[in-house]
Amino acid sequence: MEKVPFLDLATGNRQLHTELMNAAERVLTSGRFIGGPEVTNFETAFAAHMGTPHAIGVGNGLEALILALQAVGIQPGDEVIVPAHTFIATWLAVTRLGAIPVPVEPLADTMNMNPTLLAAAITPRTRAIMPVHLYGNPADMAPILKAAGNIPVIADAAQAHGATYMGKPIGSYATSCWSFYPGKNLGAYGDACAVTTLNPALAERIRRLGNYGSSVKYVHDEPNSTNSRLDPMQAAMLSVRLAVMDEWNARRAQIAQTYLTELQGTAVTLPTITPNATSAWHLFVVRTPKRAELEAHLAADGIETLIHYPTAVHKQKCYAHLAEKLPPLPLAEELAAQVISLPLGPHMPDSHVERVITSLRNFS
Repeated sequence: MEKVPFLDLATGNRQLHTELMNAAERVLTSGRFIGGPEVTNFETAFAAHMGTPHAIGVGNGLEALILALQAVGIQPGDEVIVPAHTFIATWLAVTRLGAIPVPVEPLADTMNMNPTLLAAAITPRTRAIMPVHLYGNPADMAPILKAAGNIPVIADAAQAHGATYMGKPIGSYATSCWSFYPGKNLGAYGDACAVTTLNPALAERIRRLGNYGSSVKYVHDEPNSTNSRLDPMQAAMLSVRLAVMDEWNARRAQIAQTYLTELQGTAVTLPTITPNATSAWHLFVVRTPKRAELEAHLAADGIETLIHYPTAVHKQKCYAHLAEKLPPLPLAEELAAQVISLPLGPHMPDSHVERVITSLRNFS
């Protein structure tokens, strides 16, 4: 039986082989392996695509979150509001700076940060708010920004390349951190990331913090800076992938719509998209109290699935010391126990989509 992979990266690489090889050759013959026009050109194109004037390439997604928080002045002991249901990087960026993560439960339908609970969680010690556009589905930014007021909002957009909210690219609403991990909608060939922002001063500080605290060679202004830069080889490859991202996202959306239509009435709870938003459909995540059984059933039919994420962040060992200080987070724990991601990708053939649908109907 032919396997249905969770995500097929190889087909996309074959499709773009000539363009990728040309990009690699261009970098190799340029002699520019740090910074230079490949990085600048990609940053400019990516910023425009995400609806913002500034993009700063950095080394990876976690460093992007840390640098963005640093740039808005987060200090040890500050409170940063985070989603209770997210990948751990969102929290790690906060605690890496000695700040205190204040988790907010998600909405049960979209699984994104609950804006009403966010508003109630704000205190005089709140110094930043970090919504996550989880699974590619935009957080409800209008009420989040309203609740935030003058408090900086740093969006974790690691899964939301190409998503929109109220007709605009999701990056146009707040400083945003985008991962280019290989499996993302816009994936590199190793670790890579970017921060986008509407604020030119903030953009300059993020760039400086990721370059040894330096805007001018051998002049260093930031004592807590680091080295986190997007290298030209990854930038050149990402430029190739950016040119087809919308086309590939459209195929993701087509598959997702087929799932939404054909899986009605089955034994899983289907995803709900935030009102006035379009998802990037990085993942198609369903819920079931019988996750282990469904996972085994699909595997027996040759269908690969993944779980994003099997343990609530506050239950991870690294945050055991916070246990007594955190409120109950039952919905985050329930989601961690029930979510399962179905195969979805721009090169998934219709025959594989049909196999997933048939298998799930049989499970029901």
